[in-house]
Amino acid sequence: MTQRINCLYLIVGCFFAGFISCHRSQQVKPAIGATFVNPLPIAFGDPFLLHSSDGKFYLYGTSDNLDGFKAYSSTDLTEWTDEGQIYRGATPDSWTVDCFWAPEVYERDGKYYLWYSANWKENPTGEEENFRIGAAVADNPTGPFVEMFNRPLFDPGYPIIDANLLFDANGRVYLYYSRCCYKHPVESEVAEWAKKQGMYNEIEESWVYGVELKPDFSGVIGEPKLLLCPPAKMDDPQSEWESRSVTSHEVNRRWTEGSFLLKQGDTYFILYSSNFFGGKNYAVGYAVSKTPLGPFEKAANNPVLQKNTETGGNVTGTGHCMALNINGQLYCVYHGRTEATGDNRVVFIDPMEISDDGKLTVAGPTTGERTIP
Repeated sequence: MTQRINCLYLIVGCFFAGFISCHRSQQVKPAIGATFVNPLPIAFGDPFLLHSSDGKFYLYGTSDNLDGFKAYSSTDLTEWTDEGQIYRGATPDSWTVDCFWAPEVYERDGKYYLWYSANWKENPTGEEENFRIGAAVADNPTGPFVEMFNRPLFDPGYPIIDANLLFDANGRVYLYYSRCCYKHPVESEVAEWAKKQGMYNEIEESWVYGVELKPDFSGVIGEPKLLLCPPAKMDDPQSEWESRSVTSHEVNRRWTEGSFLLKQGDTYFILYSSNFFGGKNYAVGYAVSKTPLGPFEKAANNPVLQKNTETGGNVTGTGHCMALNINGQLYCVYHGRTEATGDNRVVFIDPMEISDDGKLTVAGPTTGERTIP
């Protein structure tokens, strides 16, 4: 199974002193005039950026062939310090085996909570993909993080990855995740087309779900609700960009994953990634809703972030992004690849805008120097 170096997932932590609710575009204050260079010099997949109450930024992410997660810290988003491994899985007492992906860390009430996905050792039927979501806790942003429970958060009966949390203004907490493509063939016009072309006999899909969390993070409340999935019809406006991994004969799967929730005013925005995470067509779209569990409506201007090689650039595989407010300017933080980085995924930060009429756009991908306004 391909070891995942998934999208670079960055977020400003939701928990300053007093605990800011929701993934709103948090105000953070690195030095005005500080510069960074796209891509950042950190080979992370699924990175997540926490702005801790100690004033520092902590970057977490998926690392190739690591039995857990490591972190980097910075005071200005420019210079980074390697903090080493902050969580180790695959121990005799752990529920995990391997494939440690997509960490997110939240600060709450003096504690730091790590959310992640990994292969579950309870696997009586020998599934090739047996991913579940777990939580660990520490007193410091650099750990060591200790698993809160000797089991995954819950077992929906299928493999799941890419945990993302939303702390809503009413005090409720919501978990968003992706059901994996594994053993999930779905009938659609795209699948019928691929079969007629002699490409694939079936097309597997991953779907994004949301569910409320118990206040102590010990489990979920109610049944997960389906929020996003690939379009069933080929004339759907979203079908062309969300089906590129199939139509380019790259793989027999269509992904909807890497979700990230943010709230602007009374609107919930869900960012998501489509196509093969290891390929050039990985791209980002978004959908909107007036409630945290939908229904969500996909935006007409999708995709808002994709490869730029067809317009003279050298960035591909852009995805698994988040929104970050730096000194009043909204940014999109994501991963991608360049010719120089090869198969390694690296972090990019580019301006993002949400207009008064709710249209979200990203001015990227770009390479080169960026200055914090």
